[in-house]
Amino acid sequence: MASDASSETTSSSSFSFRKWGLAAVLLAFFSYLLWFVINPYRNQPYVEYPHGDHVHYAPKDRNENVPISRFPTRPPEPGERITPEGEIVPEGQ
Repeated sequence: MASDASSETTSSSSFSFRKWGLAAVLLAFFSYLLWFVINPYRNQPYVEYPHGDHVHYAPKDRNENVPISRFPTRPPEPGERITPEGEIVPEGQ
């Protein structure tokens, strides 16, 4: 009888470990998914702002006093950047 109780404890302990392991994996997955949804432009130096039937592109450090309508409706090409005031200029300026 003692061996039956011991195997039950081991079995329930193993089940508990699997349950907590699965919970940790699911928590990590949903945390990553939430981070991706909250911060979709993390690798881009600019943010897309939907504006009616088009999109404006503005840098992450944009001047809040400049209206979004002054920012370009195309993303910057390689070698270009958007200034905080909404102009597309060559990188390095």
